[in-house]
Amino acid sequence: MSNIELQNAREREIENQISMMLKGVAQHTELAEIREKFCEAEREGRPLRIKLGLDPSAPDIHIGHSVVLRKIRQLQDMGHVAVIIIGDYTGMIGDPTGKSKTRKQLSREDVEKNANTYMEQIFKIIDRSRTEVYYNSEWLGKMTFSDVIELAAKCTVARMLERDDFNNRYTNHLPLSVHEFFYPLMQAYDSVAIRADIELGGTDQTFNILMGRNIQRDYGQKPQLTLFMPLLEGIDGTEKMSKSLGNYIGISEPAAVIFEKVMKIPDEMIIKYYDLCTDVKPDEVHKIRHRLEDGENPRDVKMELAYEITRLYSSDVEADRARERFVSVFQEDAVPKDAPVIALRPEGSCYEQLASWLVERGDFASKSEIRRIFLQGGAKLDGETVTDVNSFSAGPDSVLKLGKRKIYRVRRENGGKEV
Repeated sequence: MSNIELQNAREREIENQISMMLKGVAQHTELAEIREKFCEAEREGRPLRIKLGLDPSAPDIHIGHSVVLRKIRQLQDMGHVAVIIIGDYTGMIGDPTGKSKTRKQLSREDVEKNANTYMEQIFKIIDRSRTEVYYNSEWLGKMTFSDVIELAAKCTVARMLERDDFNNRYTNHLPLSVHEFFYPLMQAYDSVAIRADIELGGTDQTFNILMGRNIQRDYGQKPQLTLFMPLLEGIDGTEKMSKSLGNYIGISEPAAVIFEKVMKIPDEMIIKYYDLCTDVKPDEVHKIRHRLEDGENPRDVKMELAYEITRLYSSDVEADRARERFVSVFQEDAVPKDAPVIALRPEGSCYEQLASWLVERGDFASKSEIRRIFLQGGAKLDGETVTDVNSFSAGPDSVLKLGKRKIYRVRRENGGKEV
């Protein structure tokens, strides 16, 4: 291969990497600067250093969190290195982003416990062998008071008050502690300490990450590229994915649960989930978009999406089983082999025993929710609709369906008729 052909091949590879990197990204540094950074790293024969700071106050990960982690994994697969920073020092302040009051400071023990839980989960997504992990106390804890003053001098109070949350609290005379101003400065200094080439975060981290670019310049480094990922709506398609709202898909949930939850997302969210939650290449996502525009049944496309997401967090075999189970239960109306079994005593109300069991198991929030399903015609026992809870009864091996997706085997001793 001639030098010109080799150079052209390298340029194509860089363009392919940039294309994949920008897949699903909401905002980013100007393309010319991105290209320059990639070319510089290629000339120097080194991988790019991709920074991600973790807030150790929230140790549970769902696929909303994984949007940024999947982007890091894509960059790792191109040969670059992830640099994970556990914010044990910043965590003792607490990220004030979006908060209307001062965050409670975490103890060192809480930070370390949460960080360990977090790391166990993120290595299900990113490549451990291409990851460096640091606690930012390694450099922040060594700073002298003179160093802190020097860092604080890099940013004005006016600049800090450009943050909406700080400005809102200041103008509304709500408490705003001086130490909170140090959070974005400390996060920014992390970029200096590890010589970050790229920093990723959600769009809610725009102020903090851009501060990193400014501080790097002030310390004589070339500024990092910035990638801001959109916040992912949950399976309801409206609210940001959140465990507290119940609209989340946990990365550690069973394959069948992940598959079923993905199938619940609104049709209009299919492409966004493909962009943010999978490793499907941009040109393939483009083809999927055209299939939907040409009238293909969204359910069939969503089945492919559910399989793609499920296999990322389990295995191909488990994803196959999850797909087969979904088809069997929800399309062919079969009873799954792993349907929970509810054993009812011969004495007492069948319905009260059933409702108590379902609430204790956590399948429903309250007995009133279950009663409402019955009254609205959403309960079927052996294929027959039951609306009167007082007449509900079960035989030695009955099948109960509540709503569209919850199926149980209900067994009552002695034939099941109430006496």
